[in-house]
Amino acid sequence: SIILVGHEDHDEVIGTLGEAPDRIHVISSPEEVEKLDLPDPSKVAYLTQTTLSVDDTKAVIDALRRRFPEIVGPSRDDICYATQNRQAAVKAVAAEVDVVLVIGAANSSNANRLREVSETTGSQAHLISDIKEIRPEWFENATRVGITAGASTPEFLVHEAVEALKRMGAVTVREINVVDENVRFGLPREMEEIARELGKPLPARMPPAW
Repeated sequence: SIILVGHEDHDEVIGTLGEAPDRIHVISSPEEVEKLDLPDPSKVAYLTQTTLSVDDTKAVIDALRRRFPEIVGPSRDDICYATQNRQAAVKAVAAEVDVVLVIGAANSSNANRLREVSETTGSQAHLISDIKEIRPEWFENATRVGITAGASTPEFLVHEAVEALKRMGAVTVREINVVDENVRFGLPREMEEIARELGKPLPARMPPAW
């Protein structure tokens, strides 16, 4: 049996579930672990939706390991590092500001999580897809505003939001760097085979943006 930790309506989860619908069970909370009815508790593996952070999945994975001691799973590196880093960054930012703007799609799991993380610090947080959705009344009693974005949000949207706030009266802009992203990914086996066929060896590691 395969336990997939994630949100049922997320595109990635839907696609993964389609690979083995008779073997995969989707759960999103520790409470659901207790309800699992598996044919052989000694033959269980788990996967996680990659756009969840380590913090998002920790409680569920801990519950799975308690109930199924022989369960096997992927390495921590299978979690989206960009999602984890953004949550760490927004915690630092939200603690210093009155309002947080999270730029991302309304159906983005990691963007919505950034909004939730911001709100847990006591900051007012709003999820927007672009600057057209910014409302001036959000900043009536605010002296500092934070901006963050989902892992797949184009960077130009962040720059547009900064410029929009400048036009609304922002006088100082400060970038907060919490984690230096220097992750590199190994090449898929298929690409290595194509490279060999073409006689053009590719580098052993590719940069994150590749």
